[in-house]
This record gives sequence, C-alpha cells and structure tokens, in this order.
Amino acid sequence: LHYARILEVIRSSLEQIAPRCQHFGDCGGCAIQHYEYEAQLRQKHTQVVDSITRLGKLTDIDITPVLPSPDVFYYRNKMEFTFSRLRWFSAKEIETGGNDLSKDFALGMNVKGFYNKTLHIRECHLQSELCNTIRNVIALYCADSALRPYTTVDHSGFWRFLVVREGKNTGESMVNLVTADRGEKGQTEVDRLAEILKKEVPEITTIVHSVSKKKAQVATGDSCRTVYGPGYITDRLGDFTYRISANSFFQTNTRGAEKLYELVDAFAGLSGSETVCDFYCGAGSIGIYLSKKARRVVGIEIVEAAIEDAKTNAALNNVDNCEFHCGDIKDLLLQQKQLFATSAPDVVVLDPPRVGLHHKVVAEVVALGAKRIVYVSCNPATFARDARIFSDNGYELAKVQPVDMFPHTAHIELVSQFNLKSRAVNDIA
Repeated sequence: LHYARILEVIRSSLEQIAPRCQHFGDCGGCAIQHYEYEAQLRQKHTQVVDSITRLGKLTDIDITPVLPSPDVFYYRNKMEFTFSRLRWFSAKEIETGGNDLSKDFALGMNVKGFYNKTLHIRECHLQSELCNTIRNVIALYCADSALRPYTTVDHSGFWRFLVVREGKNTGESMVNLVTADRGEKGQTEVDRLAEILKKEVPEITTIVHSVSKKKAQVATGDSCRTVYGPGYITDRLGDFTYRISANSFFQTNTRGAEKLYELVDAFAGLSGSETVCDFYCGAGSIGIYLSKKARRVVGIEIVEAAIEDAKTNAALNNVDNCEFHCGDIKDLLLQQKQLFATSAPDVVVLDPPRVGLHHKVVAEVVALGAKRIVYVSCNPATFARDARIFSDNGYELAKVQPVDMFPHTAHIELVSQFNLKSRAVNDIA
C-alpha cells in the first residue's frame, strides 16, 4: 500500500474553519470538524434530500431544515477507546516527540481509514472533561502494566477496550474495562486499576469488568462483573428515567435524543386511545416515552438483554401499559393475530439499524394496516429504499425532519411520518 499526505492547500472553502481538536485529520472520528456548523447542517440536509429524491425517487416531500444538536461539543454520553500495541504517530508527534514516545502502547481511536492502527489521544472534544480525565488515568496505568494490550495478530494480550458512559442528566458515570480472559491474574490487575480510579476520579459511579473471549474486535464482553458501585447508571429523557448497563443501547447524544423523541411523539399524533407498535425497540426508550399518550405499547427487539432492560425501565417508571417481546421482528409479525388479538395497531414506530428494514418486515408492517408509521432512520439511503416501498403500498410520506445527533461527523438521523391512504398492496419481494 502507498500513503499520501497533503503538502499544501492552495485554496480553502470559505466555510472551512480551524478545527478545535489537535487530533483532527488523523483520528477517524470527526470527519467534518473543519467546517462551520451551519455548513455541516446544510451538507447533511443535501444528503437527505438527495437520497430521498434520487434513490427513493420521491418528489414533493416536505423535508425541513436539519434540527441542530443542542450541544455541538461534549455531547456524547458514551465513548469507546481501543487499547493497541500499534500506535500511530501524527506528523507533529514525530517532529516534536523526541524519545518519550512509546511505540507499543496506545489508548484511543482508530486512525482514519485503518482498523488496526490506533491514535493515542489525550483529549476528545465530543466527551466531557470527566471522561477525558478517566481515559488519561487509565492510559497512564495500563502503559506500565505487566499485562499488555490485546493484539489480533496472535490474539495475545489483555487490555482490549475502554468504554466510558455518562448520565448527562443525572451526573452518573460508568467505566467498563473490556479485556481478554486471563483468569485471576487479569481480575487482580483490573481491581488494582479500579482502586486507583476511585481515588483519582471520585466522581465515578460504577466500574465494571467485561471479559471477551471473541476474536472479533467488538467492545462487548461474554461476561461482566461489577467491580465497584451498582453495575449500572441511570439517565433521564423527558419525564422518564432509564437504567443503562454495560451493553445497553441508549442514544449517545442525550439532549439530542430529547429533541428526537419529542419529534417522534409529535409525528405519532397520539390521543390516548391508540395501540402503538415499537419495532426495534432496544431498551424500550421510545415506547416508554410514548406510553403516557398511548393505550397500549407493544415493543419487539431481537436482543434478549435489551428486552430485559426494557422491562426493567418500564418497571422503574411504573409504566404498566407497555409489553416487550424478544425475537426476530419478521418472525414475530407472522404471529400478529396473537400479538394484536385484543387491539390492532394504530401507529407503528420503526427505528431499525443502518441496514434498514428486511423486505419481509416491510411486507408485514404494511399488512398490519396501521393508520400511521413513524420511521426513525440513521441511514438516509436505506430509508429512501424503504420509503419507496411503503409509498408503493398505500402509504404517503407526509414529512421528513432530519436531526443532527452527531455534530462534526457525516452521520445524520431523521424522523419521518407515513400516513395510510389505501389498503391496496403490491407484492413485496
């Protein structure tokens, strides 16, 4: 492979600014931090419009300007950092680093364009100062640890990932150390680090140790033990409190999620008499948020741990009109006569992963005949594909509201509303 770097910028865009982060350009996180925020929003709006009109071939759709994030920096409530023996040096580090640069230890983010090279960061402007402090204390300890970072070359080593989570509205924080399995020796090393963290960063609410035996580089464990505190944190969205464990799904921009859920609520148009289906419900956050205006909420999610979190969150908030089912949506919907024996769905809420909806799910959702569909998407391209199918099968795409949940990145979220026009259904292959 050959690599290149920019030697000279002849002319910059008038919308470009000096990026705040010292790691910009090397880090794979913030791709567009060097653009004014208003310019970022315009670019993201163009991305949504282009996907819907060009890929979805849908025109005359009400696509409003992007709703900005309430916080442009320090907005993330969750950050994942990778331990590595392959440290990437920036040009500035090479020029000024001298002999104090450790080549075989890094704790940071993947380098832009590389999954196996890690940039050792000292400060990330997407997370709070508390999280930066936690990362730096852990990096200092682990750099001198007798147990080395894990490597995918021969799958040796111990330290794999650091995951820091915060309750932005509660002030609680979690440290999740994801490691390989090294038995009692590994547990002892984590316990030593935990004692240092408790002393150096007393604001930490809980520390957990996740052990991963997988070869794949994913920041989750096969088992998890609580080292300090309750083993979870809580956060609030609107009137509701949510319990967040090590592997729980929770929107990473808390204040942005509050705006997102307000939109879902408005687009659902509930009066208190409706049955709501919350598909891809995760830990139940949307369904629970809508429960105060619905008669009944049915949530479906394939991840069993997420369903357990959803049930816990419903109980935590004394919500008794939500029920959650674990399973593949396309299979469970085939049993819709059992799920909806007492009340047919009036509103369907969809919040799928980036790949969008399986064609069988689209067919089953159409067959439900709900008067309204609220589709939350994190991928305009797959949304446009699915929107076209819904539009061909009796639904009208009434409006689309893009929401910026990830400032300084190319990612964009959107909330959309489909209204039922007719029950004429085409074959969905």
